[in-house]
Amino acid sequence: MLHLKFIRENQALLVDRLKLKNFDATKLVSEIIQLDDQRKQTQNMQDNKQAEVNKLSREIGNLFKSGQQAEANKAKADSSRLKEEIKTFNSKMQEISSSMESLLIQIPNIPHESVPPGKGEQDNIEVYREGDMPELGKEALPHWDLGKKYDILDFELGNKLTGAGFPVFKGKGAKLQRALIQFFLDEAIKAGYNEIIPPLMVNEDSGFGTGQLPDKEGQMYYIPSENYYLIPTSEVPITNMYRDVILGTKDLPVKNTAYTPCFRREAGSYGKDVRGLNRVHQFDKVEIVQIVHPDKSYDCLDEMVNYVEQLLQKLELPFRIMRLCGGDISFTSALTFDFEVYSAAQQKWLEVSSVSNFEDFQANRLKLRFREESGKKNRVAHTLNGSALALPRIVAALLENNQTPKGIQIPPYWFLIPDSNSLIKQKDLPRVYQGIQQLHRF
Repeated sequence: MLHLKFIRENQALLVDRLKLKNFDATKLVSEIIQLDDQRKQTQNMQDNKQAEVNKLSREIGNLFKSGQQAEANKAKADSSRLKEEIKTFNSKMQEISSSMESLLIQIPNIPHESVPPGKGEQDNIEVYREGDMPELGKEALPHWDLGKKYDILDFELGNKLTGAGFPVFKGKGAKLQRALIQFFLDEAIKAGYNEIIPPLMVNEDSGFGTGQLPDKEGQMYYIPSENYYLIPTSEVPITNMYRDVILGTKDLPVKNTAYTPCFRREAGSYGKDVRGLNRVHQFDKVEIVQIVHPDKSYDCLDEMVNYVEQLLQKLELPFRIMRLCGGDISFTSALTFDFEVYSAAQQKWLEVSSVSNFEDFQANRLKLRFREESGKKNRVAHTLNGSALALPRIVAALLENNQTPKGIQIPPYWFLIPDSNSLIKQKDLPRVYQGIQQLHRF
């Protein structure tokens, strides 16, 4: 949520910048300013009435002491009338504040000056690419067929148990999934992130705090009996751990990571882009979240982008980094970089991570502040997060890109899914990268 003071002082700039997000804020800004003017007028009248009450209170005591009973009683009646008027002003102030907040939460975050214009993902800008494109033969299969062939991934069973978008991982597919989770967590911890195991359901305040509510309400699974929401990402509970918290400068940066299942309705998704693991309703993801000093948030964004880049290098997957355009960036983000891996059998790029700086947009909603050592005033912190990484499309690319006539041969320091009758021999798996040793246990 943007600060009211910023909106008042930068009306034209705000409207102009939000055009990048294809959002016309003209009417909202005008209504907010009008409401704020009403609030100030009402507050001024309330203060004047309160001053009169205070003055009468002093006079009443003096009148009683001097024996002027009738005048004192009249002053008491006037004071009672003024107090009723103050109650009316209080009610009006609450009504104005509620109306103003309902408008403020509709305004997206301002995009960073480096965000390019555009309507959607086709207008995102590629800023970096690395890795060789796998060359597969004509017999190459997409991951949904590979999963069925090797009995490691079952979409039909997931549909039977729950519905479309809830895949079942089996055997070595399940082990690969678990190995990836462990690898991503281990790497995050080595990078200085503190591991958290948060709840998988959050209340309405938490959804509001990080901006999923009301903006993405239709994308979240809701439990009416409890008024809880299943988390679309662990960003929500991890960041909300610091709702209504005042940190010290020495506490910054706060670096947390978590593995959780994530749940998204993905309403309106259809077509070939949602086949298999490309778009599912339940998926596993390791998230990294930072809370930082405002002066350091873009250095932190660079650090997080570099970190995700290193993960993909270690996975030996071809990838590219995209700077999202205004039409594709989220409601809450100021600047986002997406990572996409190339899926050779599908011959398409698949998004596997978004790394975003929200500046103080989330923190303002969360009332997440910090106290400068040299100052008395509290400041609003900056928040960032990134997928490190989301598993479904990583698994899809690993299976497709490493398929051979002899089976799916994931790089040798990792894991091998050969013919179903074969077994992994650890002595045949050179330990190229020591940090990934735990994967050899399977």
